[in-house]
Amino acid sequence: MVAGYMGEEQLGTALENADVVIIPAGVPRKPGMTRDDLFNINAGIVKSLCSAIAKYCPEAIVNMISNPVNSTVPIAAEIFKKAGTYNEKKLFGVTTLDVVRAKTFYAAKAGVPVEEVDVPVVGGHAGVTILPLFSQATPKPNSVLSEENIKALTKRTQDGGTEVVEAKAGKGSATLSMAYAGALFANSVLKGLNGEPNIVECSYVQSNVTELPFFASKVRLGEKGVEEVLGLGSLSEYEKQGLEGLKSELKSSIEKGIKFASEN
Repeated sequence: MVAGYMGEEQLGTALENADVVIIPAGVPRKPGMTRDDLFNINAGIVKSLCSAIAKYCPEAIVNMISNPVNSTVPIAAEIFKKAGTYNEKKLFGVTTLDVVRAKTFYAAKAGVPVEEVDVPVVGGHAGVTILPLFSQATPKPNSVLSEENIKALTKRTQDGGTEVVEAKAGKGSATLSMAYAGALFANSVLKGLNGEPNIVECSYVQSNVTELPFFASKVRLGEKGVEEVLGLGSLSEYEKQGLEGLKSELKSSIEKGIKFASEN
C-alpha cells in the first residue's frame, strides 16, 4: 500500500514505525549558490525532521540527501545523540549521484559500457571533497587514460552539480539524476535489510577510515544498516594528493554541522 501525507501535522503518522526514511527535503541550488549557501535553510529542516524521526521511528535507517550532506549528516547524528537514539550504523549520507556521474564520464572516455563500470567515490559530497578513484575503475579503459584525462574526469565529477545548475539557468538543480541515484541507494539498503549478501555502495557515514569522524567510502550493507565500512584500497599519487587536499574543507563542514546542532 502507498499512502501520502502532507504538512507538519501529519509528519508523525507518516514516520510512525518506518524502517527506512529518505530525506530529500529543502531548497535546491540556484546559479551562483554553493551547497553551503543552502546551509541555513536546509539545516533547520533537517533538524526538525530528525527530531521527529527520533520520536516516531527511532530504529529507522535514515538516508540523507538534503544538502550540504557534508554538514547535514553530522547535524542528524547530533540530534539523534541528544534524543538518545543515535545508531551510527543507521545513518547514511547519499553520495550515489557522485558515483553515477563518475561512472558515466569514465565510460564515455574509456570506451566501455557504462552498465559494466564501477568507480568508487570517496571523501564527501561537495566540490573538492568529492574524490573519484579512477585508478580503481573497472573495467580498464580500451586505451590508457592520461593524467590530464584523469584530472579532467575528476574535475567534471566534482563540478557535476554546478554544471546542471548552470545549464538549467535558475530553474533548479539536478532532480531526475538525484532521484535515480537516491532510488539506487535506497534499493541497496532494502536488499541489505532483506539479508542479501555482499551489497556494497559508497556512502558518507561515521567512519574510522581517516581521522575525520564522517567520510564517504565503500560500505557493506546488511540487516542492521552498516555491516562494514571498507578501506580506501590502493591510491594513485594524484588521488593521495586529492585525499589530503579535501580534508580541511570536509573537517570544516562537519564542524559547522555539529556547531549548528549544539546551538539550535
